[in-house]
Amino acid sequence: MAEEEISSDSPSSSQPNQENPQQTQMLESSSSEFDPKTMRNTKPGVKRLFLTFSVLLSFIIGFPFLWKSIEIYRTPLPFTQIESFSSRIESNPLHFPCQFQAVFVGFDIRVSHGEVGAEITRKMYEFSPNASRCGVCSNYDVSVVVDSSFGCVGKGDLRGSDEDADELVKNCLGNGAGGGKVYSIVVVNEEEDEVRAVVGKYRHAWIVGKVSEEEAVCRVAEIFAKVFVNGGNEGSSIREEFMPVGADGRIVLSFSLLNANPQDWIYDWNFHEIDETLLQPVIEALQPIANITVESQVLYHTPKSSFSYWDDKHGSHIFSTKDLPFFVNSNEWHLDTSVAAGGRSKVLQLVVYIPSAKECPLQLELPNGEISNTNGFISPMWGGVVVWNPPSCRKDLESNDPVSHVISPQDLQMIFEVLMGQLRQLLGLKSDNHYAGQSGTSVLLGSGRGFTEWELDVLSRKHICFNLHSCATTLGSLSRLVQSLPRMIIMDEIGKQVKFSLEAAKFAQSNASNGIYDASAVSSRHSRSLAEDAFFHPSIMSISYYSFEHCFAIYSPFFLPVSMHVVLAALREWKRYKQENRKYLAWKAKAKVTP
Repeated sequence: MAEEEISSDSPSSSQPNQENPQQTQMLESSSSEFDPKTMRNTKPGVKRLFLTFSVLLSFIIGFPFLWKSIEIYRTPLPFTQIESFSSRIESNPLHFPCQFQAVFVGFDIRVSHGEVGAEITRKMYEFSPNASRCGVCSNYDVSVVVDSSFGCVGKGDLRGSDEDADELVKNCLGNGAGGGKVYSIVVVNEEEDEVRAVVGKYRHAWIVGKVSEEEAVCRVAEIFAKVFVNGGNEGSSIREEFMPVGADGRIVLSFSLLNANPQDWIYDWNFHEIDETLLQPVIEALQPIANITVESQVLYHTPKSSFSYWDDKHGSHIFSTKDLPFFVNSNEWHLDTSVAAGGRSKVLQLVVYIPSAKECPLQLELPNGEISNTNGFISPMWGGVVVWNPPSCRKDLESNDPVSHVISPQDLQMIFEVLMGQLRQLLGLKSDNHYAGQSGTSVLLGSGRGFTEWELDVLSRKHICFNLHSCATTLGSLSRLVQSLPRMIIMDEIGKQVKFSLEAAKFAQSNASNGIYDASAVSSRHSRSLAEDAFFHPSIMSISYYSFEHCFAIYSPFFLPVSMHVVLAALREWKRYKQENRKYLAWKAKAKVTP
């Protein structure tokens, strides 16, 4: 039985052994068709790809924040308007409308008034060939009147006092068509041979004497072109040294009384009275042109740097014009102690020098060998010096202590008249009261304010042009600077200053075109001041600017290596995923084909 069971179990046990070779053969055949290098039977995961691209995405999203953190704030500037304004100022000089009127009394003019006016205009262009420059009248508009409308001025009326004649002409012209800001000249033909021309302190002049029509036309044209338009100066352009006004539109007049050797004598002055009587009218007259402040000081132990010599002919110590560059002793003269001058204000030094006893009296010798009447000199853009010799140059040898004196009001009046003449020269006007022209000499009346109305017009025109040119130059430089430095910080305040500067310059041009000199001068002063404030703004001056290449060189050592690794890792992971996905797709396609 046992043998039968064993024999009966053997076939059953041997059956699987007979089937295993077949299955093994199938598995071997299928495994032989599956290539792990080109196929895979599972879908590739995206976890690694997701993590890698998440890191890359975080870098991409963070880049704008990084760029924003290093961004420079720049308010937009009107570059186009600045360029247009600068080119307009350079190509089209600013001209001012001026009207001229010639009144002839006692002439038998046979030609029409228009022809006489045209002849005067032609002569004016001959006297002023550079009429196209900035600061002069644009088109000469000359009108002519003969006798009828000006009967209040007759023969002999203008032969008396110049002050009375000035008021008479003013009243006569003010009641007629010549009022306002019209420059007028009254020519009275008389029997007397002496011809006298006087320019008043308003906007008119008069010529009296025996003159022909041709001579009268020539003299009228010269006074119009040379005096009323150009201020009596021969200069053909606006020179910077004749505009001693600070960039902020301020002038500080610093008056200094220097005692060279206080052991000889000590002098003081009553400056308060001079300030009220002489200086305040001048400050008010120049108010549209500049904001003027005044200060004074008395200094001691202030010897001059140059040497003088005794001259028996003049009976005084002499210093010549060759010694003027060495007269001011910058080591001993501590003049720059102004507390009123702040920012970019201009300080004009007006110095009264009192020599020591060993150099008294001290006189200035002119190049022609004559002694200067004013005994003073000016230095453009710096100021002026007046040498005042005490009434008695004898030192009190009996007293060891120096005697204190106060300059008398009469002497102080004379000194300040000279200083006011120097101030006029510093501003570009004539310091004397005569104009010697080609057709004759004219007397220039002075004004109690230091400046006549026609002189203020000349100063205003020159000052307006100078301010607008300076404004255009400054804004143009700022525009080029900002565009050349992309990393420059431009604050909102700078943008507002540039905007307001352009608006003020526009108002100045508009008012100048309409003949409103005072308002135009104030606007031009503000435009220049705002342009200077924008260019020298602290936010610009206190920071060093660098280019984008410099910024890239600073940050690339920190961020470039990490960024490159992240980008390369993302590329490798994307390449790996695509490769594994192709293997899976290849296996699926093989599985579908195989039955």
